[in-house]
Amino acid sequence: MGRLTANTVSRTATHHNMMLDPAILSVAFPHQRILNYWSKASLFGHPVVAWILYSSGNIPVDRKSKDRQKLFKGTFEALEKGKAVALFPEGTSYTEPRIMQVKDGAAWAALEYLKYKQAHPELADQPDVKIVPAAIVYTNKSKYRSAVVLEFGKAISMDEYKQQFLSEEDGASRAAVKRLSRTIETELVEATINAPDWDTLYAARMARDLLWEGEKAINLDDFVVVSQTLVDLFTNTDIVPNFRNIRRQLLSYYSLLQSSHLTNDVLSSLPLPQTLDPNTPATVPSRLYTLLILIRDSLAALIGLPFFFLPLIIHTPVYIMGRIGARLVEEEEETQAQNKITLGILSSLLIYSCTFFFLWAMFWYTPIGALLSASLVYLFAVYHTQMIDGNYERAKRFVATWRVLVGVWTPKRWDLSLGALPQFMTPKVPPPNQWIDRSRVPKSDAEDSTPPRPSSLTDLQLQKEPPVRTRSARRPPSRRLVRHVLRARVEAVNAIASLFDQLGQAGGSAKSTMRSSPHLAEAFGGSVAPQRVADGSNESGGSSDSYEGYRAVKEVVAFLRQKGAKIPTLRHGRLEGNWAAALSSEGEDNYTTTDEKEDLVWVPPSDSN
Repeated sequence: MGRLTANTVSRTATHHNMMLDPAILSVAFPHQRILNYWSKASLFGHPVVAWILYSSGNIPVDRKSKDRQKLFKGTFEALEKGKAVALFPEGTSYTEPRIMQVKDGAAWAALEYLKYKQAHPELADQPDVKIVPAAIVYTNKSKYRSAVVLEFGKAISMDEYKQQFLSEEDGASRAAVKRLSRTIETELVEATINAPDWDTLYAARMARDLLWEGEKAINLDDFVVVSQTLVDLFTNTDIVPNFRNIRRQLLSYYSLLQSSHLTNDVLSSLPLPQTLDPNTPATVPSRLYTLLILIRDSLAALIGLPFFFLPLIIHTPVYIMGRIGARLVEEEEETQAQNKITLGILSSLLIYSCTFFFLWAMFWYTPIGALLSASLVYLFAVYHTQMIDGNYERAKRFVATWRVLVGVWTPKRWDLSLGALPQFMTPKVPPPNQWIDRSRVPKSDAEDSTPPRPSSLTDLQLQKEPPVRTRSARRPPSRRLVRHVLRARVEAVNAIASLFDQLGQAGGSAKSTMRSSPHLAEAFGGSVAPQRVADGSNESGGSSDSYEGYRAVKEVVAFLRQKGAKIPTLRHGRLEGNWAAALSSEGEDNYTTTDEKEDLVWVPPSDSN
């Protein structure tokens, strides 16, 4: 988290999770300063509503006004009083693999305040506005009890843009605004995770989950830089000869996990024996042994249930309402957490109110009884919060274990057929957000964000036919996918091992350097080279040059190991039955083969071996 000075009064942040973003910023903002947010001026029409909005720090903004001094009047009055103003320059909340747009509103507000100060001489001694970028990154923004990383960047001073903005030269003001917006965008991009397309992001996520098994295996301080390093790695499609096969295996496993409602973290923590191989029929003794292990661990998980049974029963309506809220916006990941929290809070208020009055009635509605009832309800809520994490993890493992057990026990003829499987081996991509201005995104990036995925020439022809509205494909029961999931896990682990075995032999079949995000290349001793922007636009008012970074492959592998990656190896042959085994992190310079003949690659051992 960056250090914020007392005169920092304007802050711009990423906006990928609806109302959770302002809530997190308001709670975590340094110096306990109250943040003021922009709101539509029309909402302030009713006196009561206006009082509520003003008292909660909202600033009316008339977006229809073409006079910027009038448009930002409320903002200037807040800044004049030394208040902090929070803006979301992306303009909307969305789910995309990268930051898609940074609008100019924040830059205009900060620079127009310079003119406002000139028109009010009494403000001459007041410092200029400083913009502090704030990046909000969620480990899983729609998942209950997931983590969030909030990082404040360096304050951006207006000194570099002041002279150009106040210049009388035609177009100078707009050029200064574009330069400032580009600076804000650069700061936000460097503090977040950005991929050119969904496949690259999903492959990097899957690799991260395999290399760091466990939701808390990665230090949150390293989460963004590790994730971006893996994204950069999978952006280099020519880094190893069999890269396409490696990414395909990772994407297949990722998609099957989604379809089966399982996660790699839970699979890696299951108590099932390593001999339970999805490629071979399970004998009766193996099945009975597996069942005994399951019963043992189920009983161990149920030991703590009596201590959590009462909170579980009372809070069940809260959990149900949360699931309903998420299903209402199943296609909008950025809205799911908001709905879960809103419906959950309303349900909790209703439940706690009923509990309070029930307890108060038992105390004969006495004043002391009211105090005791309120205290008991508060302690009960705290107790539930303290107990939920451990019980939630045990419940997930318990359900996943039964799903795997049932899937392995059932006859193979009940598995999903190979002909029907491909539709569940392609990750589902969120629909495009209608509020994103695609014209502001370079064409190549915009196309990569929603890549077409035809599997045959027939698909290409069908895309030309008039659209027919049909029901969305219903997911099969998880038991029909379990063997496919376990088999895909084996292939994904072997794919990761193949990739890093070849990277360990950088200079042979693999390249010795890889393209990287410029800020990571600078931070880890790489190189940065200027590159012309593809669209040749000079609208930003500055140079049309962009930058591309390069990192040494061996440095990247060493960095991932240093951050705790458990990298598998194929030095002793393919990893066949270890679908639930902990990965080995030994050996950098090894030979490797892949599972498909057309992608067969052999890496000779180095001299060190």
